[in-house]
Amino acid sequence: MRLSIPVLNSIRFEKRQVTPGKVVCVGRNFVEHISELGNEVPEQMVIFVKPNSAISDTLVIGTDEEIHYEGEISFLVEQGKYVAVAFGLDLTKRALQSTLKAKGLPWERAKAFDRSALFSEFVSLPSNPEQLELLLQLNGTTVQQGKAKQMIYRPATILEEVQTFMSLQDGDIVMTGTPKGVGQLHSGDKLHGELLADGKRLVSSNWNAA
Repeated sequence: MRLSIPVLNSIRFEKRQVTPGKVVCVGRNFVEHISELGNEVPEQMVIFVKPNSAISDTLVIGTDEEIHYEGEISFLVEQGKYVAVAFGLDLTKRALQSTLKAKGLPWERAKAFDRSALFSEFVSLPSNPEQLELLLQLNGTTVQQGKAKQMIYRPATILEEVQTFMSLQDGDIVMTGTPKGVGQLHSGDKLHGELLADGKRLVSSNWNAA
Protein backbone atom coordinates (compact mmCIF):
# COMPACT_ATOMS: atom_id res chain seq x y z
CA MET A 1 0.00 0.00 0.00
CA ARG A 2 1.37 3.39 -1.00
CA LEU A 3 1.27 5.97 1.76
CA SER A 4 3.14 8.85 0.13
CA ILE A 5 1.21 11.73 -1.42
CA PRO A 6 2.33 12.30 -5.05
CA VAL A 7 3.36 15.75 -6.24
CA LEU A 8 0.67 17.20 -8.51
CA ASN A 9 1.68 17.97 -12.07
CA SER A 10 1.13 21.35 -13.71
CA ILE A 11 1.04 23.05 -17.10
CA ARG A 12 2.09 26.56 -18.10
CA PHE A 13 -0.22 29.40 -19.17
CA GLU A 14 0.72 33.08 -19.44
CA LYS A 15 3.85 32.84 -17.26
CA ARG A 16 2.05 30.97 -14.49
CA GLN A 17 1.81 27.35 -13.49
CA VAL A 18 -1.66 25.81 -13.46
CA THR A 19 -2.47 22.48 -11.80
CA PRO A 20 -5.21 20.55 -13.65
CA GLY A 21 -7.39 18.27 -11.56
CA LYS A 22 -8.16 16.10 -14.59
CA VAL A 23 -7.90 15.82 -18.35
CA VAL A 24 -11.19 15.09 -20.14
CA CYS A 25 -10.65 13.40 -23.50
CA VAL A 26 -12.87 12.80 -26.52
CA GLY A 27 -12.35 9.66 -28.57
CA ARG A 28 -13.35 8.92 -32.18
CA ASN A 29 -13.91 12.55 -33.15
CA PHE A 30 -12.35 12.48 -36.65
CA VAL A 31 -13.97 10.22 -39.25
CA GLU A 32 -10.71 9.26 -40.99
CA HIS A 33 -9.09 8.30 -37.68
CA ILE A 34 -12.08 6.11 -36.86
CA SER A 35 -11.59 4.36 -40.22
CA GLU A 36 -7.85 3.82 -39.81
CA LEU A 37 -8.44 1.91 -36.54
CA GLY A 38 -11.36 -0.05 -37.95
CA ASN A 39 -13.87 1.40 -35.48
CA GLU A 40 -17.49 2.38 -35.96
CA VAL A 41 -18.68 6.00 -35.88
CA PRO A 42 -20.20 6.33 -32.37
CA GLU A 43 -23.83 7.24 -31.86
CA GLN A 44 -22.84 9.66 -29.10
CA MET A 45 -19.71 11.41 -27.90
CA VAL A 46 -17.03 9.06 -26.54
CA ILE A 47 -15.52 10.57 -23.37
CA PHE A 48 -12.88 9.30 -20.95
CA VAL A 49 -10.72 10.92 -18.27
CA LYS A 50 -7.02 11.00 -17.48
CA PRO A 51 -5.95 11.89 -13.92
CA ASN A 52 -3.45 14.57 -12.96
CA SER A 53 -0.78 11.86 -12.68
CA ALA A 54 -1.03 11.34 -16.46
CA ILE A 55 0.41 14.82 -17.13
CA SER A 56 4.12 14.91 -17.96
CA ASP A 57 6.80 17.17 -19.41
CA THR A 58 8.84 14.27 -20.75
CA LEU A 59 8.00 11.64 -23.36
CA VAL A 60 8.76 8.30 -21.73
CA ILE A 61 7.68 5.21 -23.68
CA GLY A 62 9.73 2.41 -22.10
CA THR A 63 10.24 -0.88 -23.89
CA ASP A 64 7.64 -3.29 -22.53
CA GLU A 65 4.49 -2.12 -24.36
CA GLU A 66 3.55 -0.60 -27.72
CA ILE A 67 2.93 3.14 -27.25
CA HIS A 68 1.17 5.20 -29.93
CA TYR A 69 1.11 8.99 -30.32
CA GLU A 70 -2.10 10.97 -30.88
CA GLY A 71 -1.85 14.73 -31.46
CA GLU A 72 -4.81 16.77 -30.19
CA ILE A 73 -6.08 20.33 -29.91
CA SER A 74 -6.33 20.83 -26.14
CA PHE A 75 -8.18 23.51 -24.18
CA LEU A 76 -7.69 24.91 -20.70
CA VAL A 77 -10.88 25.56 -18.71
CA GLU A 78 -11.46 28.38 -16.22
CA GLN A 79 -14.83 29.53 -14.86
CA GLY A 80 -16.60 26.96 -17.00
CA LYS A 81 -15.23 28.09 -20.36
CA TYR A 82 -12.20 27.70 -22.57
CA VAL A 83 -9.54 30.33 -21.89
CA ALA A 84 -6.45 28.89 -23.57
CA VAL A 85 -5.31 26.28 -26.04
CA ALA A 86 -2.25 24.05 -26.52
CA PHE A 87 -0.94 21.21 -28.61
CA GLY A 88 -1.45 17.98 -26.69
CA LEU A 89 -0.18 14.43 -26.99
CA ASP A 90 -2.46 11.60 -25.90
CA LEU A 91 -0.31 8.47 -25.50
CA THR A 92 -2.02 5.12 -25.92
CA LYS A 93 -1.07 1.52 -25.20
CA ARG A 94 -2.61 0.41 -28.47
CA ALA A 95 -2.40 -3.39 -28.16
CA LEU A 96 -3.81 -3.24 -24.65
CA GLN A 97 -6.58 -0.89 -25.76
CA SER A 98 -7.54 -3.30 -28.54
CA THR A 99 -7.70 -6.17 -26.06
CA LEU A 100 -9.85 -4.18 -23.65
CA LYS A 101 -12.22 -3.05 -26.41
CA ALA A 102 -12.62 -6.63 -27.65
CA LYS A 103 -13.70 -7.66 -24.15
CA GLY A 104 -16.02 -4.67 -23.73
CA LEU A 105 -13.92 -3.31 -20.88
CA PRO A 106 -13.01 0.33 -20.04
CA TRP A 107 -9.89 1.87 -21.61
CA GLU A 108 -8.26 3.42 -18.53
CA ARG A 109 -5.36 0.94 -18.35
CA ALA A 110 -4.46 1.84 -21.93
CA LYS A 111 -5.19 5.59 -21.76
CA ALA A 112 -4.94 6.93 -18.20
CA PHE A 113 -1.53 5.61 -17.18
CA ASP A 114 1.13 7.88 -15.68
CA ARG A 115 2.89 10.24 -18.15
CA SER A 116 0.32 9.62 -20.90
CA ALA A 117 -0.59 13.29 -21.53
CA LEU A 118 1.88 15.92 -22.69
CA PHE A 119 1.23 19.55 -23.57
CA SER A 120 2.93 22.53 -25.11
CA GLU A 121 2.59 25.82 -23.30
CA PHE A 122 -1.01 27.04 -23.27
CA VAL A 123 -1.74 30.33 -25.05
CA SER A 124 -4.79 32.57 -25.15
CA LEU A 125 -7.57 31.54 -27.52
CA PRO A 126 -7.64 33.04 -31.00
CA SER A 127 -10.71 35.06 -31.98
CA ASN A 128 -12.14 32.09 -33.90
CA PRO A 129 -11.29 28.69 -32.34
CA GLU A 130 -13.03 26.99 -35.26
CA GLN A 131 -9.98 27.93 -37.37
CA LEU A 132 -7.56 25.99 -35.17
CA GLU A 133 -5.39 23.37 -36.86
CA LEU A 134 -2.83 20.91 -35.49
CA LEU A 135 0.33 19.60 -37.12
CA LEU A 136 2.52 16.76 -35.85
CA GLN A 137 5.88 15.75 -37.28
CA LEU A 138 7.72 12.54 -36.46
CA ASN A 139 11.46 12.64 -37.18
CA GLY A 140 10.89 15.54 -39.59
CA THR A 141 7.99 13.97 -41.49
CA THR A 142 4.43 15.23 -41.11
CA VAL A 143 2.28 12.37 -39.80
CA GLN A 144 -0.84 14.16 -38.53
CA GLN A 145 -2.71 17.25 -39.63
CA GLY A 146 -6.26 18.11 -38.66
CA LYS A 147 -8.59 21.06 -38.25
CA ALA A 148 -11.24 21.84 -35.65
CA LYS A 149 -13.84 22.19 -38.40
CA GLN A 150 -13.21 18.53 -39.40
CA MET A 151 -14.30 17.26 -35.98
CA ILE A 152 -17.55 15.35 -35.61
CA TYR A 153 -18.10 17.31 -32.39
CA ARG A 154 -16.69 20.83 -32.44
CA PRO A 155 -14.90 22.24 -29.35
CA ALA A 156 -17.89 24.28 -28.12
CA THR A 157 -20.18 21.26 -28.42
CA ILE A 158 -17.71 19.12 -26.47
CA LEU A 159 -17.60 21.62 -23.60
CA GLU A 160 -21.38 21.79 -23.47
CA GLU A 161 -21.79 18.01 -23.48
CA VAL A 162 -19.17 17.36 -20.80
CA GLN A 163 -20.81 19.87 -18.49
CA THR A 164 -24.16 18.07 -18.70
CA PHE A 165 -22.80 15.35 -16.40
CA MET A 166 -19.38 16.40 -15.07
CA SER A 167 -18.17 19.51 -13.25
CA LEU A 168 -15.12 21.17 -14.74
CA GLN A 169 -12.86 22.92 -12.27
CA ASP A 170 -10.48 25.79 -13.01
CA GLY A 171 -7.37 24.31 -14.59
CA ASP A 172 -9.01 21.22 -16.08
CA ILE A 173 -8.03 20.35 -19.65
CA VAL A 174 -10.23 19.14 -22.51
CA MET A 175 -8.56 17.13 -25.32
CA THR A 176 -10.75 17.09 -28.41
CA GLY A 177 -9.67 14.00 -30.35
CA THR A 178 -7.03 13.06 -32.88
CA PRO A 179 -7.00 13.06 -36.70
CA LYS A 180 -5.70 10.18 -38.83
CA GLY A 181 -2.03 9.29 -38.85
CA VAL A 182 -1.47 7.84 -35.38
CA GLY A 183 1.41 5.42 -35.02
CA GLN A 184 3.91 3.69 -32.77
CA LEU A 185 6.69 5.52 -30.97
CA HIS A 186 10.22 4.19 -30.58
CA SER A 187 13.06 5.26 -28.34
CA GLY A 188 14.95 8.15 -29.94
CA ASP A 189 12.00 9.42 -32.00
CA LYS A 190 11.69 13.19 -32.23
CA LEU A 191 8.23 14.77 -32.21
CA HIS A 192 7.37 18.34 -33.18
CA GLY A 193 3.80 19.49 -32.58
CA GLU A 194 2.28 22.85 -33.34
CA LEU A 195 -1.05 24.64 -33.40
CA LEU A 196 -2.06 27.10 -36.07
CA ALA A 197 -4.91 29.60 -36.33
CA ASP A 198 -5.83 30.88 -39.79
CA GLY A 199 -2.60 29.30 -41.00
CA LYS A 200 -0.37 31.17 -38.52
CA ARG A 201 1.53 29.36 -35.78
CA LEU A 202 0.17 29.90 -32.27
CA VAL A 203 2.41 27.60 -30.25
CA SER A 204 4.71 24.62 -30.75
CA SER A 205 6.69 22.10 -28.74
CA ASN A 206 9.31 19.40 -29.21
CA TRP A 207 9.69 16.06 -27.43
CA ASN A 208 12.30 13.32 -27.65
CA ALA A 209 11.08 9.80 -26.89
CA ALA A 210 13.04 7.91 -24.28
